[in-house]
Amino acid sequence: MAKYKTAPLKSWERAKEIRADYYRNYAAAHEKGGLRWAGGAWTFDAIPAGLGDDVYPITSEPYGATIAFQKDFSDRCLQAAERAGYARDLCAYMRNYWGSILLNEYGWAEPGEERKPFPKPDFIWQDHICCSHAKWYQVVSDLEGGLPMFCVDVSVGPYEHTTEHGIDYIVGQMHDGIEWLEKTTGRKYDDEKLIQAVYNTCRSTSTWAEICALNQAIPAPLEEKTMYSLYVLGTLQKSSKDVADFYDELLAEVQDRVDNQIAAVENEQTRVMTDTQPPWAFLRVFRYLASRYGTVSVGSLYTFALIGNWIWDNGKFVPRPTPQSQGVEIKDRDQALRVLTEWELSKPEWQHFYHPKYKSDMMIQIAKDWKLDGVMLHYNRGCEGLSLGIAENRLAILESGFPVMVFEGNMGDEREFDEARTMARIDSFMESLGVPKLD
Repeated sequence: MAKYKTAPLKSWERAKEIRADYYRNYAAAHEKGGLRWAGGAWTFDAIPAGLGDDVYPITSEPYGATIAFQKDFSDRCLQAAERAGYARDLCAYMRNYWGSILLNEYGWAEPGEERKPFPKPDFIWQDHICCSHAKWYQVVSDLEGGLPMFCVDVSVGPYEHTTEHGIDYIVGQMHDGIEWLEKTTGRKYDDEKLIQAVYNTCRSTSTWAEICALNQAIPAPLEEKTMYSLYVLGTLQKSSKDVADFYDELLAEVQDRVDNQIAAVENEQTRVMTDTQPPWAFLRVFRYLASRYGTVSVGSLYTFALIGNWIWDNGKFVPRPTPQSQGVEIKDRDQALRVLTEWELSKPEWQHFYHPKYKSDMMIQIAKDWKLDGVMLHYNRGCEGLSLGIAENRLAILESGFPVMVFEGNMGDEREFDEARTMARIDSFMESLGVPKLD
């Protein structure tokens, strides 16, 4: 007999629709007289929004994950990249992306239709914090015959040490970037569209954090496998009004689930969190946790803070209020760029590029506030950036009193994930926690 009520998300179909429209619009942009641009999920996508409403992005990491989920296509992409001489220990998303270009096959395909050629972007707009970011798109530019590219260096140190000099450094690059966009595209830049896109960025990322905070409830209203399909909308286009509006609607629905004790896992008896990207080709691991042990993964620093923005408040990890809610009115281009820079620099997932202690402290606080029984760490060979310092994180979490299980894999290369071994590790971990198997 079920312990809690459960029900599907009412907003699920709308989430799928937004994602499908995103990839369709990118592919069809030229047919509508619009522009296409490529960049990362962390790039300042609010800035190209100033070029017009018919400018469509494709962000690299979620595109690489979309390919990774399609095991057969991913294998062909990875092999194409390897045949071209790119090393197998590079970022797996990056190799899937490059392979898609080398094969000239688009990773998004309509049901029942053959893959279309990869839609070539008109320009590249990127930032650089991860070791692969700028180099990723230098190769894309070369493979596509020399695309114009602009990259913003954001590596000015952890947020707690932010200085006006650091903000000036990034804002100056942004001003140069806008001039470059005008010159590259031949379009006049619209500052009002930039301002609205900055407002949307802050709103979508703050609201996603509020949604994740609701998962502190018992039973948890969401489980991580579902959250992957929801947070990804922010990685596609966090400056989009559609995305920001959707997260407002989702927040109301998740609050209703909390109020009425509607659970993501009907027999929730154990709560864990994971870390970094999952092995996308093997998401059934989460089904195994739920169905066999009544274990809910309530999320992770990755799902909470890759896009969501948070602050420390009296020792708690809480959603960061938007500038709008603090009475800030953006009046011109320079102010918009400064608000955007300061907002993005505070993003939690950026901090641990500088030292593993930042990540350890955040994960330990999540483990306390979300009432966890244990932590599952993915030793992810596919992502150098987010896996940096993960062994140190394990030790710190253990020392704080939370049991830790580790498993090896690769978020974007299914050849490096041993499913049977991982399931055996889960069984052993649950036994060590004293979690009984469900009938």
